[in-house]
Amino acid sequence: MGTILETIDLVKIYGSGESEVRALDGVSIRIEEGTFTAIVGTSGSGKSTLLNMIGGLDRPTSGSAVVRGNDLFRMKDEDLTIFRRRNIGFIFQNYNLIPVLNVYENIVLPTELDGGQPDRKFIDEIVHTLGLEKKLYHMPNMLSGGQQQRVAIARALSTKPAIILADEPTGNLDSKTGLDVILLMQEVSRRFHQTTVMITHNEEIAQMTERIIRIEDGKITEESSHA
Repeated sequence: MGTILETIDLVKIYGSGESEVRALDGVSIRIEEGTFTAIVGTSGSGKSTLLNMIGGLDRPTSGSAVVRGNDLFRMKDEDLTIFRRRNIGFIFQNYNLIPVLNVYENIVLPTELDGGQPDRKFIDEIVHTLGLEKKLYHMPNMLSGGQQQRVAIARALSTKPAIILADEPTGNLDSKTGLDVILLMQEVSRRFHQTTVMITHNEEIAQMTERIIRIEDGKITEESSHA
């Protein structure tokens, strides 16, 4: 296993003078390929800002983020967009499914946006793993929250990304459904040797990952690994 993601001294400052806020204050982390990591922090700790940096959705004030040997912030915006689409899968708290597309169309959308052909055998395996076989031609509004989040996981996996970034993926789900979703994410991580980084404020859910990174006031305060 090698390092698939590394941040080096990431700093993000909002505002200036007396109203200056250091959302990230020199964050350096390394994520190994095929691992499932939780970044844990309270609201305002900097965890969402860090996820946005890792995902190339925002640029830091200083520092770098390297994914598969590519420094995200040395890329032009257009190149970064293409790299992000091909290498990073996102799972959001509010699912972000396209309401006018059915489940299958939502899953293959990132591949089609990139001009590619979906790998049908791989998609079938994902769909089977996530128990979505009977829902492929349903529209998102016909699904429960837990089912919609499973579709979002399938969509994130469909491009075989280097990393999946999950932003409070259980935030809109009841505790049992949230637990089911995390168990599925564990299974997916193992079965497809998928690198997953999840931000959460939920301790119980964080404990289900292999490694926990804690962040407070824009600084990493603790890192721990467990099987």
